[in-house]
Amino acid sequence: MNVHEYQAKELLKARGIPVLNGGVAYTVEEAVAEAKKLPGPVYVVKAQIHAGGRGKGGGVKVVKSLDDVKETAKKILGMQLITHQTGPQGQKVQRLYIEDGCDIARELYLGILIDRVTSRVTIMASTEGGMDIEEVAHKTPEKILKVTIDPAVGFQPFHGRQIAFALGLVDKQVGKAVDLIGKLYKAFIDLDASIVEINPLVVTKAGDVIPLDAKMNFDDNALFRHKNIEELRDVAEEDPAEKRAKDNELNYVKLTGNIGCMVNGAGLAMATMDIIKLYGGDPANFLDVGGGATKERVAEAFRIILSDPNVEGILVNIFGGIMRCDIIAEGVITAARELGLTMPLVVRLEGTNVAQGKEILRKSGLNIIAADNLGDAAQKVVSAVKAEAA
Repeated sequence: MNVHEYQAKELLKARGIPVLNGGVAYTVEEAVAEAKKLPGPVYVVKAQIHAGGRGKGGGVKVVKSLDDVKETAKKILGMQLITHQTGPQGQKVQRLYIEDGCDIARELYLGILIDRVTSRVTIMASTEGGMDIEEVAHKTPEKILKVTIDPAVGFQPFHGRQIAFALGLVDKQVGKAVDLIGKLYKAFIDLDASIVEINPLVVTKAGDVIPLDAKMNFDDNALFRHKNIEELRDVAEEDPAEKRAKDNELNYVKLTGNIGCMVNGAGLAMATMDIIKLYGGDPANFLDVGGGATKERVAEAFRIILSDPNVEGILVNIFGGIMRCDIIAEGVITAARELGLTMPLVVRLEGTNVAQGKEILRKSGLNIIAADNLGDAAQKVVSAVKAEAA
C-alpha cells in the first residue's frame, strides 16, 4: 500500500526524524491558510499523488508569496498530472501539500528496500539526488552505493558512517546523517515497509540533513498489525480495477498489453506472462485467483479482465491443486455468457478434476479454444488475437 508524501512525513516525524513544516490542502483556500501558518517568504506547493516524477510533470512549484501560493494552487489542483509513473493518462490531483521553503546546499538520494538477491534490507545512497535519479541508476549505476544489513545485528552506526562518508558529508553532518538513517531503518522495520525513499535528502546551508521528500510503501500482508497506516489508504489513487480485485480477494495488476491472463498462483502467472511475450504477445495484466477461489470469484476475475478496453483475447491457465478445474470452468462460463464474450478465449486446465472441467467447457456451447500445455496455450492465444486484428 502506498501513502502520500505528507502522510509519510507525518509517520517519520512521529519517530523523531526531522522534516519541514507543512500542511495538506484540498482547496485553494485551504492552501493559502496552510501557507499562512508557515514563516515564509518561500513556500513549496506540491501535488499529492501516488507517483514519482511530480516535479518534472509540473506538480511541484517553489513560490515566494501568498498570492503565488493561491495562483499555483489553482493551476495544480484538479490538473491531470502526467509523470513517467502515471502513464499517458496521468493522475488527477485532488490534494496539495504546502511546505516551508528550504535553503538547499546539496541534494542527495537515500532509499531503503528489500533486496531480492540477498533477501536482506539494503540501504541505497547517492550523491546524485533529485529528479534524475532514475537516469543515474540507468547510465551510471556505480554512483549508487548499496549497504546490505545483516538481520542478525541490524543497523549499526558504522553503516551510517559508511553512507555519510560516501555522500561526502563532513563534520556535524555525519552525526546527523547517522542518526537520521538509523531512525529511517527502524521505521522501515517497525512499520513493515517495503520501500522508504528520500529523494532528495538535502543538506541545508546551515548544515542540517533533512528529507525534502518522502515515499513510503507498505507490505499489504502486514497491514493488520498497523491499523493506523491502513487508515491512510487513498482509494482515489488506486486503479479502479485493482481496487475491485482487492475487494474480491484477487491479486490483479493492470499492464499495457492486449492479452488478458487468469491464472492460479503467482509463479505460474509470471511464467504465463513470460511465455506470452516469448511467442510475440503482450500480457494485459497479472491476475492470480488464488488457491481457494469460488465460482463467483472466478467470474468476477473474468469481469475485471474484460473491464480493460485494451484486452483482445484471454488466456486462462489453471493448474489445479487446491483449486479445482471444474470450479474454474463454471466461473469462466458464467462470466463469458453474462458478458457476451466474442473475443478469443484459450483455456488450459490441468490437475484436480481436470476431466470434469474440460467436459463442462466442451458442453458449454461457447467458442473456447482448448490447449494441452502452457506453450500450446500461449501460441494459440497469440495467433488468435493476431488473426482477429488482421
